[in-house]
Amino acid sequence: MSFEVIPAIDVRGGRCVRLLQGDYARETVYADDPAAVAREWEAQGAPRLHVVDLDGARAGRPVNGAALAAICGAVAIPVEVSGGLRAMADVEGAAALGAARIQLGSAAVRDPAFAGECAARFPGMIVAAIDTRDGEARTDGWLAGAGAGADPLALARELAERGVPRVMVTDIARDGALAGPNVALAAEFAAALPVPVVASGGVAATDHLRALAGAGCEGAIVGKALYERRFTLAQALAAVAAC
Repeated sequence: MSFEVIPAIDVRGGRCVRLLQGDYARETVYADDPAAVAREWEAQGAPRLHVVDLDGARAGRPVNGAALAAICGAVAIPVEVSGGLRAMADVEGAAALGAARIQLGSAAVRDPAFAGECAARFPGMIVAAIDTRDGEARTDGWLAGAGAGADPLALARELAERGVPRVMVTDIARDGALAGPNVALAAEFAAALPVPVVASGGVAATDHLRALAGAGCEGAIVGKALYERRFTLAQALAAVAAC
């Protein structure tokens, strides 16, 4: 499979937004209709979409279900859904919306066994999100630490051992900052894990995408760089076509 450039649609209050380094007080609104944004990314050639319920991530339960359902229904390409999915009923609800992939963050970090159960219940669909800051895994919309001993790579290894088929790793300090991705972190995960790794956070140029592809990642989530027109999706896809 070629390296995937995956546009992000972060939903807060029913609108398409981006946060800076996960800070809910530093929000930029890009569109009032996330489903229209999804259709536009599909028209530009996106292979899939990464959709985050930001309100749900902070609340610990799905909040923007209507907006996420509208996105899933608006496009034919696969949609990955995340944010506030902490119980099996939440995961089942995401699948019912039409999600092709379902991402677990806080739930996977706190309870790898639960993530393994979800992976068995929904084969091939579960993605574990390991969000890191200063070498520690973070939870609750990046607002809390996961506790003593929560080593991000060790967690990822355990999740893979429990059958989770894919991991996404984010350096929170890079997210939304257009400061470049943490290629070393992504490469460490890709080399150490027996499952595909998707990188997130900091992509600001097409060279960054090529670096992540060279690091062994399956793909990268791209948000602010696309919304701020640092490059077009077509340029991004062309840059990684040979990777």
